[in-house]
Amino acid sequence: MSDQQELPETMSEYADPENAELHTSSGKGLALPGQNLPDKVYIIPIHNRPFFPAQVLPVIVNEEPWAETLELVSKSEHHSLALFFMDTPPEDPRHFDTSALPLYGTLVKVHHASRENGKLQFVAQGLTRVRIRTWLKHHRPPYLVEVEYPHQPSEPTDEVKAYGMALINAIKELLPLNPLYSEELKNYLNRFSPNDPSPLTDFAAALTSATGNELQEVLDCVPMLKRMEKVLPMLRKEVEVARLQKEISAEVNRKIGEHQREFFLKEQLKVIQQELGLTKDDRSADIEQFEQFEQRLAGKVLPPQAQKRIVEEMNKLSILETGSPEYAVTRNYLEWATAVPWGVYGEDKLDLKHARKVLDQHHAGLDDIKSRILEFLAVGAYKGEISGSIVLLVGPPGVGKTSVGKSIAESLGRPFYRFSVGGMRDEAEIKGHRRTYIGALPGKLVQALKDVEVMNPVIMLDEIDKMGQSYQGDPASALLETLDPEQNVEFLDHYLDLRLDLSKVLFVCTANTLDSIPGPLLDRMEVIRLSGYITEEKLAIAKRHLWPKQLEKAGVSKAHLSISDAALRAVIDGYAREAGVRQLEKQLGKLVRKAVVRLLEDPEAVIKLGTKDLEASLGMPVFRNEQVLSGTGVITGLAWTSMGGATLPIEATRIHTLNRGFKLTGQLGDVMKESAEIAYSYVTSHLKQFGGDAKFFDEAFVHLHVPEGATPKDGPSAGVTMASALLSLARNQPPKKGVAMTGELTLTGHVLPIGGVREKVIAARRQKLFELILPEANRGHFEELPDYLKEGITVHFAKRFADVAKVLF
Repeated sequence: MSDQQELPETMSEYADPENAELHTSSGKGLALPGQNLPDKVYIIPIHNRPFFPAQVLPVIVNEEPWAETLELVSKSEHHSLALFFMDTPPEDPRHFDTSALPLYGTLVKVHHASRENGKLQFVAQGLTRVRIRTWLKHHRPPYLVEVEYPHQPSEPTDEVKAYGMALINAIKELLPLNPLYSEELKNYLNRFSPNDPSPLTDFAAALTSATGNELQEVLDCVPMLKRMEKVLPMLRKEVEVARLQKEISAEVNRKIGEHQREFFLKEQLKVIQQELGLTKDDRSADIEQFEQFEQRLAGKVLPPQAQKRIVEEMNKLSILETGSPEYAVTRNYLEWATAVPWGVYGEDKLDLKHARKVLDQHHAGLDDIKSRILEFLAVGAYKGEISGSIVLLVGPPGVGKTSVGKSIAESLGRPFYRFSVGGMRDEAEIKGHRRTYIGALPGKLVQALKDVEVMNPVIMLDEIDKMGQSYQGDPASALLETLDPEQNVEFLDHYLDLRLDLSKVLFVCTANTLDSIPGPLLDRMEVIRLSGYITEEKLAIAKRHLWPKQLEKAGVSKAHLSISDAALRAVIDGYAREAGVRQLEKQLGKLVRKAVVRLLEDPEAVIKLGTKDLEASLGMPVFRNEQVLSGTGVITGLAWTSMGGATLPIEATRIHTLNRGFKLTGQLGDVMKESAEIAYSYVTSHLKQFGGDAKFFDEAFVHLHVPEGATPKDGPSAGVTMASALLSLARNQPPKKGVAMTGELTLTGHVLPIGGVREKVIAARRQKLFELILPEANRGHFEELPDYLKEGITVHFAKRFADVAKVLF
């Protein structure tokens, strides 16, 4: 069978109708007068597309079945044969159903026949339509038929001419849309005349990409108008398809043109840089760096100011030499500016059940703190988002402030970042250094955002009460902008010099005491107090968290090492009586290490630690559960320190009666010295009122001592305790046993309120003191305490010192 392809190089030789001797007059039919056309011709079936009279194309066929046919044609007088279209080529061209051929084909003249690699090739010059009349030989090639040449009926000249002009215009419209049509085709088209439309119509049909069967219908159509009516829509469709294809190509080129332009510019830049003596490796690394910057910014929503600044810096970097000092500064700036997660926010988990589960799982006790955190999360869940807030967790060491912050982050599903501001002296640690300094870096907040990769993390500022201050700056003042919800929407980092939105960040600060935090900074934070733990809470924490943690740390299984509840309670009471659980964790770690030594000696041993085993591993108990002694001039007070609550015994004694005097010992601070002076003056002036000898202090030298003299002590809550000790001494009467007290005293005998009620109540329970005297103004603070702290405690609320004396004596 055959394949057809266009060969514009050879077409000009045969394309001219005058050279081809194919010129016909309108209305004279297709019989081509003046030419001797054969009545009998050999045929070759072709597939893919029919061959039209207006075409001049190379034809390639297999040598095996058609060699004899072409040889006979070349010896004939006319050198012509007929080409007929077959939609489906036969399996064997030597035996096929002749009825499958259409009636109409094209008579062609054969030029330049040749053989090569089993193929026969010749140029076919279309002459005229031909119709099979009779098969003379149809069993095997060469096939011979008797043919006739159909005559075209006469038709209206004006209408045919109009269609001819429409065809020429459509073809001219198609030519610029399809680059495959060469300039020779345009010249070929100009030679056609609307007055001779038959070859023009066939030529137009051949230009289209219609199917073979559609083109065969055109070949079968002899009447001119009917044929033109078929071809014109096909040509119009071809024009529309070509136009649509051109639009698609233009759109695709527009999209990729920008990338190509960038690529070409980068390649040109490489050549320019090489000419300037810059190394290839350095500049290729720069190109990769630019691409890395662009990748980092993908998916981020930059404010217009930041977008403009980064583009300016990248343009600046592209023209700087790598050896320039400013090159490294600019490149480092872009590293940080593109690392900020502009406009990237994590999704919050606003599920209170999940939050409660996380808090209970990580913390035993602290029920009031958990409730406060859940209230905070509930507001966010109701609103649909948790906006940035500033929470300050205040409490003694080891009570779990940092772990509470982690639990808040986990319950919200936000990333957690912690850095300590304790001892920080330079405000540049918060707001960054100016770029003019060598080794300048952004502040800790920008570094935090870079690490967590979202703009709404939980950031913990640890030990905020221990910030320093020096000639370099005041970091506490630098935090004012950071922790102010009204200002941190446009937080300005000195290094980036760009506005950052920190309003969605949840800041959690921790401190041991509020005294050293500046007032303006404290005013911006919401204070949540974490007090110490009582023995029962410590026991639960040790069993659920601390002991399993130490076993895992040492790689010891529970089957080989265990500890009884009684032993845990003994460790808490005898070795770790502080407010938090850090010392308790250390003691449990020491027990595990001692046990591991024994397990190395006997790997199969099963060790069960009891109360009798503690002294061998931990030594003698640091604290002993001794009865709080009371006697004349001895009163137990309650104090609050940064380490939590503590009991504070105060002793008063009479040294001699030679002269009057008053002496204080115990390394007391200025506030406690003032309290002692006030207590001494009040008791001295009102001694007779409270049943004492009015002349006692006139003839006595009194010594007031606060034990553990090496430990500094200060605070406004010991006045009542000191006055009670002096009154007990003056009356020579011991106070009521098992009573502890706290409160400040005035010269007129009023009892002033104090702070740290929760810590002091816990300290009293720890010493098994269940009768307390508190200022009347602190009644509300006591009522707010959890029921498990108030259980079994009797509290007397005093407005004046007379109320205290009434309880004690």
